[in-house]
Amino acid sequence: MADPVRIADYRPPDYAADRIELDFDLRPHGTRVTARTHCRRLAAGPAPLHLHGEGFTTERLLIDGRELGPADYTLVDGGLVLQAPPAQFVLEATTRFDPADNTALSGLYTSGGRFCTQCEAEGFRRITWAQDRPDVLARYTVRLQADRAQFPTLLCNGDLAAAGELPGGRHFATWVDPFPKPTYLFALAAGRFETIRAPFTTRSGRPVELTFHVDPGDGESARFALDCLVRAMRWDEQVFQREYDLSVYQVVAVRDFNFGAMENKGLNIFNSAYVLADPRTATDADYESIEAVIGHEYFHNWTGNRITLRDWFQLSLKEGLTVYREHEFMAATRSAPVQRLKDVRRLRARQFPEDGGPLAHPVRPPSYRAIDNFYTATVYEKGAELVRVLRQIAGDDAFARGLQRYFVDFDGKAATVEDLVGCVAAAAGRDLSGFLRWYDQAGTPVLTVRHRHDPAARTCTLELAQATPPTPGQPHKLPVPIPLCIGLLSASGTVLAARLHGVEAPAAEHRFVLDTERATLVFHGIDAPALPAVLRGCSAPVRLDDGLGRAERLLQMAHDPDPYTRWDAGQRLAVDLLLAAAAGSVDEAAVLEFAGAMARELDRAPADPAFAAQALRLPELGELVQRADAPDPERLASAREQLRRRLASALRPGLLAVASAAPGPPPPAA
Repeated sequence: MADPVRIADYRPPDYAADRIELDFDLRPHGTRVTARTHCRRLAAGPAPLHLHGEGFTTERLLIDGRELGPADYTLVDGGLVLQAPPAQFVLEATTRFDPADNTALSGLYTSGGRFCTQCEAEGFRRITWAQDRPDVLARYTVRLQADRAQFPTLLCNGDLAAAGELPGGRHFATWVDPFPKPTYLFALAAGRFETIRAPFTTRSGRPVELTFHVDPGDGESARFALDCLVRAMRWDEQVFQREYDLSVYQVVAVRDFNFGAMENKGLNIFNSAYVLADPRTATDADYESIEAVIGHEYFHNWTGNRITLRDWFQLSLKEGLTVYREHEFMAATRSAPVQRLKDVRRLRARQFPEDGGPLAHPVRPPSYRAIDNFYTATVYEKGAELVRVLRQIAGDDAFARGLQRYFVDFDGKAATVEDLVGCVAAAAGRDLSGFLRWYDQAGTPVLTVRHRHDPAARTCTLELAQATPPTPGQPHKLPVPIPLCIGLLSASGTVLAARLHGVEAPAAEHRFVLDTERATLVFHGIDAPALPAVLRGCSAPVRLDDGLGRAERLLQMAHDPDPYTRWDAGQRLAVDLLLAAAAGSVDEAAVLEFAGAMARELDRAPADPAFAAQALRLPELGELVQRADAPDPERLASAREQLRRRLASALRPGLLAVASAAPGPPPPAA
């Protein structure tokens, strides 16, 4: 087993690769690659150069035109070492390999009669000798040549600089990418495609050609994805002030791509499932996933490409931040409350179990053995939630200014989580170093809240506490900053305006950051017992123990102005009913009360039908299994089905009314 890679062992590269010139002679069996890498020493004195490489035959290796022999380098596991190369030189390597035999689908391979690449995380080293690490950024010029009949389309990162014919029925294309990028963002594709195009003009007036390359016959099914791309680009300009930077933006969709999609600079490669939508067969969920993934990969152009990673331990810096941007885009495009509920559902279904199991790990783990195991719900989903947490702690304005500073200061560089947090901290004018505990500690914090009313003092007091359970390798946890969004309801469901600690002006909603193990909040001007909601909008990725009973949750479902709080109250009531039913105890009165609460959500359906659909959806079986002390999946599934039937019967008139009011499918084409 390989030794673990540790973040504590990180060292900056001793050499830069300012430019890389690649010449691909593409053949399914026997592709030859000539790479000329312009290297520059960064170390103060002579230093070894470590190059990665595997899975190919080296035909030539030269420095400044002088061919190297075995005595000029040392072979090591997964690469070679040049002991003391010059301060500045050109490394030329000619390698040969069979893409058709590359069943790992990493690096350059053929599948479905096409050439395709997947270089994240460490695939480029299967193409040629290179410093295959994310903090070495180079500008690329790439020449591709192949048989024209088999591979009429030749694509690579950047802008097309030249193309033409070659003897023997072959042709070439030269692509130039003016923006420095690490090896993992390199991409090429070659084959037979149907191409659809659309013009786009950036906010500064630059024309961009948007192109989708799909299987022949699939062009029309890619029109929706093309429209999604246009909307994502325009939205990113308006919300994050990020403009696209090349003259062409390309998407390649192949059915045999082993990732969902990959954000390679200017040439995204997608699995066709996230590009193609046939109106005759595609569901709402299909359209939504296409919209989300198209947006996600485009948003990487800045959060991942223009600014990349110092090392793979910072993976959430690009993925968590980009998932956050994707969620914001989907919330703006569709329904913000519904998007938030879907985000929370995914978090609870995928990441909470990960955080609570034997594979729990921090968003930024201290070590790894295989980088491919790094792509987890914790890095992606929890990472996105942490960006939301940072925004709430810093405030919307400071967060926006901090992001703009980050985009400017780290453009063309390899960054760390500290760099992003530092920019937001500077904009906010406050110390946010404690926020980094979220990245370095595994586990889901448990937030405990208890409340009491003092009629004589006219106060409502909240006792807050946080604790994160032990996880493998981390038995003891420090408190993390947990942003809270707090509101109070009267017993009749009226929203109460209160003064926090008797100092602030009366407000219907209060913001507070719990960054210690315990805290006490006192709200003044409360004449009667009040019902608190402390985690409106799911303001932090925590488990909440608020001690509320059934009547209080029913009150929240009926009257809380926050959609998430209403939904969560309903989910908690449903969980209690289902766990009890699975254990053989059915409370008929509780079921009827719950059905009445669901009926009120159905009454709200005309305002946001998608939210009503989420509110009426019972917790999934997986969540019930998590919540049960001794889960019996068969009993839980049976209890869930029975409650679904009871609700369907009780809500039948309202459900039929909503269904009849919904627009029907378009008439068939003549």
